[in-house]
Amino acid sequence: MDQAKKIGILTSGGDSPGMNAAVVSVARCVMRKGLKLMGIKRGYNGLLGLSENPGDDIEYLDPETVLDIMDMRGTYLRTARCPAFLNPDVRKKAADDLREQGIEALVVIGGDGSYHGALELCRLGIPCIGIPGTIDNDLSYTEATLGYDTAVNVCVEAVRSIRATSRSHDRPAVVQVMGRNCGDIAMRTAIATGAEMVIVPEMEWDLQEVADRLSFLIKKGNTRATLIISEHCWHKMKPFDWRKVIADNNYIIHDDDPLTAERLALTLKLLSHTEARATVIGYTQRGAIPSAYDSAFAFEAGRMAVDLLSGDTSSFEHGFAIGVHDGRVYSTPFADALDENKPKYFDEELYHLINSL
Repeated sequence: MDQAKKIGILTSGGDSPGMNAAVVSVARCVMRKGLKLMGIKRGYNGLLGLSENPGDDIEYLDPETVLDIMDMRGTYLRTARCPAFLNPDVRKKAADDLREQGIEALVVIGGDGSYHGALELCRLGIPCIGIPGTIDNDLSYTEATLGYDTAVNVCVEAVRSIRATSRSHDRPAVVQVMGRNCGDIAMRTAIATGAEMVIVPEMEWDLQEVADRLSFLIKKGNTRATLIISEHCWHKMKPFDWRKVIADNNYIIHDDDPLTAERLALTLKLLSHTEARATVIGYTQRGAIPSAYDSAFAFEAGRMAVDLLSGDTSSFEHGFAIGVHDGRVYSTPFADALDENKPKYFDEELYHLINSL
């Protein structure tokens, strides 16, 4: 085993359900081919040898270790941002260090920022495979990312519980979900729970129109309507002096206070004369046990990553990213996966339907 080809693996960026399952899949497939898997900790930081103890940066992932992490929440290898990796000299040293340790290839589990780092390592002669690990589902080349399905399931369960208590008290609810600049979690959650309104970063929205729709729903007898909002949707709001609405009703507000889910609920309460309440679901979306879909996707992605890296890697200058197309797992060059000229599909018709039923 000491003479076996070494493959490294790391998780980078935000943690997502299914990362550990992907590590286990890669480990099992690596061992089946007689290779050796090295776990690199805390994302690209582990390549830089920043820890006092080398074992805190890179460790051999033996069968005994990986068997215990399959259903573990979070990421066993830890994760972190690595601003230093933006420096070309730092990347070159990392590539040289990998070669010195006998690590010939790398599997990177993360989002677009992690992919950019992997592409740079490919250009330095380190073959890399990317597995999309992000709950946001914000990569345009793939229909699904690891953790997205789990995050949606967490949000759906939470919203169902919130709607139950909203019904009991005749209170509308504002529920904020994650997603960065992508509204997929919000959209899917709204569809699955029958929510009457949704706000996403892809679409411009009007706070007065939201208040008017809520008032309309209440007048019709729907006193427990739900508004799902995606984080980072605020920049798409049309100009509206919500601070004045709050201040005119004797609530304390400052000129530099940002709009939040709680302040949006308060504004809707004042405009629609109803007891709207806010809930921010938060990091429970990222720290859940992976769903069956995410676990299965992780297994298939890990198998494909090892198959690609155990073959001829002489043409890996641009690396490969694994994704889902038409429901099937496939691979495509990083350049295609990161192509900014291919915007992510967003179903505007579905968005308008949710906000009109």
